[in-house]
Amino acid sequence: MTRIVALIILLIPGFLAALGIKLMRDMTFGVLQAPFTHFWLQFLAGLLLFVIGLGFVAGFIFHRDRKRNNVQARFKQQQKK
Repeated sequence: MTRIVALIILLIPGFLAALGIKLMRDMTFGVLQAPFTHFWLQFLAGLLLFVIGLGFVAGFIFHRDRKRNNVQARFKQQQKK
């Protein structure tokens, strides 16, 4: 059950990142989507969605690898004294 919840949590930002790529691509080819009035606004919204989605997925994977000790020594958490 927890794996399904984790998968759903990762799919939502993944879809947002894909939507961001689509918005930026549409701006490049001159296709203006409905809620946007200018191409630059559409590009900035797409870039924001892409960065947020990718950052969330990357942070999730980094946090999981850090818990499992699968990271380099410089990324391991420091022990509190």
